Amino acid sequence: MAQPSTGSVPLAERLRPATLDDVVGQAHLLGEGKPLRLAFASGRLHSMILWGPPGVGKTTLARLMAEAFEADFVALSAVFSGVKDIREAVQKAQVARDLGRHTILFVDEAHRFNKAQQDAFLPFVEQGLLTFIGATTENPSFALNNALLSRARTYVLKSLEPTEIVAILQRALREDAALEGLSGRFEDDTLALIADMADGDARRALTALETAAALLPEGGELEPALVAEALQRKVLHYDKSGEEHYNLISALHKSIRNSDEN
Repeated sequence: MAQPSTGSVPLAERLRPATLDDVVGQAHLLGEGKPLRLAFASGRLHSMILWGPPGVGKTTLARLMAEAFEADFVALSAVFSGVKDIREAVQKAQVARDLGRHTILFVDEAHRFNKAQQDAFLPFVEQGLLTFIGATTENPSFALNNALLSRARTYVLKSLEPTEIVAILQRALREDAALEGLSGRFEDDTLALIADMADGDARRALTALETAAALLPEGGELEPALVAEALQRKVLHYDKSGEEHYNLISALHKSIRNSDEN
């Protein structure tokens, strides 16, 4: 369930799923009999890499994994963390082990960890002191060393479908205290437009919903035209040296062949 608004906590954080059943999308991994659903039910933790675009639930799944296995959760950002931070995480894991608890080391933007940083925690993954969960938006085969890849299963997460994002937006309007009473003032077409402009990213959609809620006219409904003006345009995923560069080129070629300029 969504938590009431506190201070400047973003809507996406307030609405973060509290159980596996709250997670929208990724049916190929979380459906009955699917790999991640089985991993949660197995009772056995294993290291993994969650590879997918932004806003599809990578951090949420890692946190839910820690809760499901009653493990301590240590989160690092590969952008800001170094070997010193990894050593501190190892020390925390050693203390937790002495207390009978296991530790999940979650590394966001794992593709930004260099070889020295990866080598710093690899021995502790091998020893079983840490369970490594890495989140990455880039192909891990290009960024992570083979020793780490061989010890972690890779799960590929997909961009959310517009219908799935609409379901998340509707849940926000139902459950979030800051948006209470606004549900009937958003046209279905407006939510569909926000979902389309989010390009499969739930975090972006929820941020847009917060922006749209601030634009609501007194006593009126928010029309799609106003949302389109406020949000300006759809932003596509792009990385000039990664796979998305080639994905967008492919999409351009296909659109030209189909005479679809959009």
